[in-house]
Amino acid sequence: MADPTFVTTYREEQIAAFEQRYSKLRVTCVQHAQIKGNSAVFQVSGSGSATAVTRGSNGLIPYSTTDNTQNTCTLIEQHAPFERTGFNIFATQGDMKAVMHKEAIGTLNRAIDQAIIDQLDTATLDTGTSATASMTMVNKAMASLGNNNVPIEEEDNMFAVVTPAFLAYLRETTEFASGDYVDVKPLVGPVRPMWRWAGVNWLMHSGLTGIGTSTEKCYMYHQTAIGHAANMKDMDVRVGYDEKQDLSWARATLFSGAKLLQNAGVVQMKHDGSALVAS
Repeated sequence: MADPTFVTTYREEQIAAFEQRYSKLRVTCVQHAQIKGNSAVFQVSGSGSATAVTRGSNGLIPYSTTDNTQNTCTLIEQHAPFERTGFNIFATQGDMKAVMHKEAIGTLNRAIDQAIIDQLDTATLDTGTSATASMTMVNKAMASLGNNNVPIEEEDNMFAVVTPAFLAYLRETTEFASGDYVDVKPLVGPVRPMWRWAGVNWLMHSGLTGIGTSTEKCYMYHQTAIGHAANMKDMDVRVGYDEKQDLSWARATLFSGAKLLQNAGVVQMKHDGSALVAS
């Protein structure tokens, strides 16, 4: 007896590919700026390491001025356009217009994070020779920031962005995993998108420079050390149809940019993650 004719069933709803679709790093930056035209200006103010004075020989108190530095961030026009022909829309499973819309926004969010990472990569302070993550490396980064008068006690404003390999090594340390040191058990439940440990808010990011190599660039920094400007409220997201060409399209547009504001507030943790790459 011949085999029956089998029917192939297709699932209408798409399964999302493994991609980052939202910005993880913008929340770690200063987001306020005076935007004019194609640039955003962040002002950093301080005393310039002034010291207290006594009256001069003339009986007058000598005054000094505050140190103001304006950092200009150039906004870049960025687009995320997608299109499909009418036949492709007809022949493909699910709602391809909705897919294009979602992927356009996700593409811009990845661009935001990449701009911030590019600026972090310009920081010049680091923990020395590349090594695997340890309590010593974490303490060295915090000590370096403290030596530069960074208010590391402001845990709401302290961030560390690390690779999956960095996190994996941290999970093996007693100080990170033991209930004697932490209030929340990090090895219980799902991996959190952000967690607080050692007075720092930690994020794992797969877009850091050198990921999976012996020279991964991970960072610890204070929020006021880096700025990001974007016309988020005016982000232009459109979906349309070209009758003449029978094309459906989606486009997202954003004007944004990032700027390292205070080099003293960022420490690069040079990490060796090469041993944890799947073969």
